[in-house]
Amino acid sequence: MQVFLNPPKAEWASLLTRPRFQQDDLLDTIQQIVANVQQNGDEALLAYAQQFDGVNLASLILSQEAIQQLAAQVPENLQTAIQQAAANIRNFHAAQIKPEPTIETMPGVFCWRKIVGIEKVGIYIPGGTAPLFSTLLMLAIPAQLAQCKQIVVCTPPNSVGQVHPAIAYTAQLLGIEQIYLVGGAQAVAALALGTASVPKVYKIFGPGNQYVTAAKQFVQQLGTAIDMPAGPSEVCVLADDTAIPRFVASDLLSQAEHGADSQAVYVTTCEHHIEKVQNELLKQLSALPRASLAKKALKNSRIIYFPQLQEAIHFVNQYAAEHLIIASNAAPEIAEQITQAGSIFLGNYSPESVGDYASGTNHTLPTYGFATAYSGVSVDSFVKKITVQQLTQEGLENIGNTVITMAEAEELQAHANAVKIRLKTIANSNHE
Repeated sequence: MQVFLNPPKAEWASLLTRPRFQQDDLLDTIQQIVANVQQNGDEALLAYAQQFDGVNLASLILSQEAIQQLAAQVPENLQTAIQQAAANIRNFHAAQIKPEPTIETMPGVFCWRKIVGIEKVGIYIPGGTAPLFSTLLMLAIPAQLAQCKQIVVCTPPNSVGQVHPAIAYTAQLLGIEQIYLVGGAQAVAALALGTASVPKVYKIFGPGNQYVTAAKQFVQQLGTAIDMPAGPSEVCVLADDTAIPRFVASDLLSQAEHGADSQAVYVTTCEHHIEKVQNELLKQLSALPRASLAKKALKNSRIIYFPQLQEAIHFVNQYAAEHLIIASNAAPEIAEQITQAGSIFLGNYSPESVGDYASGTNHTLPTYGFATAYSGVSVDSFVKKITVQQLTQEGLENIGNTVITMAEAEELQAHANAVKIRLKTIANSNHE
């Protein structure tokens, strides 16, 4: 990790950058994949499975029976862990469902919002370098709570045309009866366009590699909604002299092992901790199975020292991290000054990995600086809120002149007439 000591603001722009990949080359590939799926449907998906996943599939659908057989292979301790995580996630997200009140904005004018689950949603579960069964929990549970009528799950097949048993167990636990064996950008294309096997959906959720991310952004332009724009996963640790260096190192590595394009940023007000954290990184890195990926990610990562806490907080807010860990005994007070982050972890005993799996909060979060404007996934992500209004005759009489005056000022006479005609009818009926 590169070290920067009290960098001046003129250098911050370069320090705030994320790893970048060649979008132009990606876009050409994405356009070809989407066009192929649109033209050839399942045939294209089966060919991509052979090309990218190295498997000749007989069917794109993993049946309920196959899911049950795979789920039975999951050891009991992992089953228990998944059940506990599911319960916590459900509890946290269920609390987000609240009835909308009816507001009488003036006598006889009633307004409210009707909450409706998005009818068809697609969930993409990465299965390449790591089978992210936890993502299935994070996305399917709020979708179910939102009462989405159709939840379509896509994940790449493994070398024998199946999925990791933990993904199957999670699907079974949640009552998901089918999994579509489609990965990568072609899965996004299939969900956006629909094929003979894969249903078309209205909104696509889920993380993925740069191809999945680019494909989601591309199909959004074609009319399919997505959860949020995103980039590689990232963590920022904001620490002071009450931080514990070995904890800080473990948090940086937990993010770095996601992939070579991940980023870990350590912002500290304690200069003498820097060497301790670096030593811990080397020590812990040597024992990681995914050390080679983590090493590549650390090349994109930074250690930044600020002597003043306020300067460090200012920098962290500009970085707008996906995950922000405040490694300090004063974490709750510092967090009050944080305005831009996907998810915040307070204190030395709140590792980011707890949020990734089981605390209950959602781990599908804005990355790449999009936390400046986006929230993480919640039940709200899976619903539409439709405004409704109802006026009594008294209500229309009370508000009518306001609407007529405004409509005529905008020279929209038909708008004004829609009110005038009704008011005239009310007036006539009152005289009868």
